[in-house]
Amino acid sequence: MREIQLKDAKATLSAVVDQAVGGTPSIITRHGRKDAVILSFEDYERLARAPSFGRLLAAFPGEAEDIPVRSGELRSPADL
Repeated sequence: MREIQLKDAKATLSAVVDQAVGGTPSIITRHGRKDAVILSFEDYERLARAPSFGRLLAAFPGEAEDIPVRSGELRSPADL
């Protein structure tokens, strides 16, 4: 993924979009800060369909007994 300043992205928007469609998204920066990303619509749709971790857990096909009980014991001592 490449970074491009907003002013340069404006000047070459068609090329930036062509690169995104070709598989190279661009990070748009403004005043040195990352503000936006240009990616292909196909990549956007793929990312938008990805389920959240909570939905994956909710869709667990097993029963509650299938999940092992946690011991609650710390694996290593903590220096506090």
